[in-house]
Amino acid sequence: MTDPLSEVLRSVRLTGGIFLDAHFTAPWCVHTNIVAEDCGAFLVKPPLLIAYHFVIAGKFLLSLEGEPTVEVRAGEIVLLPRNDVHTLASASGIAPTSARHLIQPSADGGLAQISHGGGGETAHLVCGFLGSEESYNPLIATLPRVLKLDVREGVSRDWVEASLRYAASELTAGRFASSSLMSRLSELLFVEAMRQYSVTFTDQDAGWLKGVADRQIGRALATIHHNISSPWSADSLAREVSMSRSAFVDRFTSLIGMPPIRYLTIWRLQTAKLSLRETRKTIAQLAQEVGYGSAEAFSRAFKREFGLSPARWRDRQPVD
Repeated sequence: MTDPLSEVLRSVRLTGGIFLDAHFTAPWCVHTNIVAEDCGAFLVKPPLLIAYHFVIAGKFLLSLEGEPTVEVRAGEIVLLPRNDVHTLASASGIAPTSARHLIQPSADGGLAQISHGGGGETAHLVCGFLGSEESYNPLIATLPRVLKLDVREGVSRDWVEASLRYAASELTAGRFASSSLMSRLSELLFVEAMRQYSVTFTDQDAGWLKGVADRQIGRALATIHHNISSPWSADSLAREVSMSRSAFVDRFTSLIGMPPIRYLTIWRLQTAKLSLRETRKTIAQLAQEVGYGSAEAFSRAFKREFGLSPARWRDRQPVD
């Protein structure tokens, strides 16, 4: 049966890139977040942005209001799924300055740089982003504001570490690693972060991943993703997982943040968007594949959700 985590990860079409090579020496402290200009070389500003920092050498403290301070060391990457304004520092208690004012654009149009600090211990990091044109994804919506990943762990660690070392060597030599490599690397780092987070999140963490981990709601999610075109109802899904309708709807809504049929509708339409973008199937074919009785019913639902008919939405997609 389809793994819902894999399906949701597959649906996230991320464009990524590294835009800044930063060298700091202690003491130092900067505050920053991603802005449209940082993504300009890669894409127009998407509705969903994730900032990240990878530490090549040294360490730093990351803090943002309302969250505990996180120490990030060489070989670790920290992601900010909400793109919150945050502070990076060599130690606590240092007055921050704006990182934006320290950025030195590359003369040849390559990677921008920062070189800043008091001459002490060195921290070398690269700053990047991941962007998605989809403003909603159930996995991203449930992530914490700060997520740290050790790239030396995980099933893809060899590929990740080799790619990061290659990118770091290119940066050190004054060259900019190819945008296709950095985009693929950015996406892989995100997938690895999600996989690690999915097995380490605590009972206090709410949201979609907690639903996946729940024995009965996780089975319901897998059932939906395995056969999205079936005429599911709350009653039939409840029977699939051996629950009463009311108990099932209450638990699903509590964990996932929306009722099961609303989730089914959103996921059918997100699946249709993926097929609209990647295939030339007809609207009628897509309607049948995602569980609508007619092209007209599918088109009405699609337009209600996204503001455009499926055909018009497809016409507006960039040609690869």
